[in-house]
Amino acid sequence: MAELKVQGSGGYVIADLTDEQAKKADLGVGKLFLAPIGKIETEKMLKHYCNNCETEFDNPPKIQLEESPNEEVADNLILIERGQYVCEKCSGVIGEYRKFQKKGEVGSARPSG
Repeated sequence: MAELKVQGSGGYVIADLTDEQAKKADLGVGKLFLAPIGKIETEKMLKHYCNNCETEFDNPPKIQLEESPNEEVADNLILIERGQYVCEKCSGVIGEYRKFQKKGEVGSARPSG
């Protein structure tokens, strides 16, 4: 794990990321981004900075979840979670993430034989 700065549209988060998360966050432009990673566990986020109130905090941002959108966004692809990293002081959005699932991927029973 490495302590890395991960950019969002409204600030950044300093977090301990796994190699896999860091690869997802790297879009090849010399910075890491929150959106491709998905949800980062609160205990892995160390600091956050909000562009709106121009303040850095020595703790993780709040996470706001949208209740189970279960929205089909493409053939066989369902949006199962939409969340935002939010500033603790002004509630400005620091970044967003989406979690997707392929249709029939989890809990699908198939007949044997």
